[in-house]
Amino acid sequence: MKMSDLNNLNLENIGSWPAPVKIAGALLVATLIIGVGWWQDIDPLQQKLAGEQKKEGELKLSFEAKQKKAANLPALKQQLEDIKETFGDLLKRLPNKTEVAELLVDISQQGLGAGLEFDLFKPGNEQPADFYVELPIEIRVIGTYHQFGTFISGISDLPRIVTSHDIKITPTTGGRLILQTTAKTYRYIDEEGEGS
Repeated sequence: MKMSDLNNLNLENIGSWPAPVKIAGALLVATLIIGVGWWQDIDPLQQKLAGEQKKEGELKLSFEAKQKKAANLPALKQQLEDIKETFGDLLKRLPNKTEVAELLVDISQQGLGAGLEFDLFKPGNEQPADFYVELPIEIRVIGTYHQFGTFISGISDLPRIVTSHDIKITPTTGGRLILQTTAKTYRYIDEEGEGS
């Protein structure tokens, strides 16, 4: 086939074209159809598939994390119950409004029982916090180091929660010491804002 034969080809009479030209033309048309089809349909579908595969991986990770939480759920529920029980026990150790006066007497009894001489015993104003009220008590006692230890130990053994803060011990004449501290007790505030 010559180049002049290619120039003489007529698009209106494709049936008379030589076989190699018909095959080349058919391959060209098929390639164009496949290329347009790929560009129009298959490429967007492959991009969507890649996005869905990525989403599937993220969902698998999320599922595995939730599955681990679900597997630990009984242990977490038990831990929550233990925390509630401990919290309940601690709340029972907080005095209510009527028990605060009795607690103040118990603290002073611990000092007298240890053989200390009270120089100052001054309950302060209640200070509200998150779910409790703090009652500071300024204390200044005179005695020996061992008496102070007995006093602080006795306070810590009370059935109600009492903490000691800002402890200062200074010497006096005659070999005695002065203990200054702020004892704090706490009262729970329930949902209505009243102490338990």
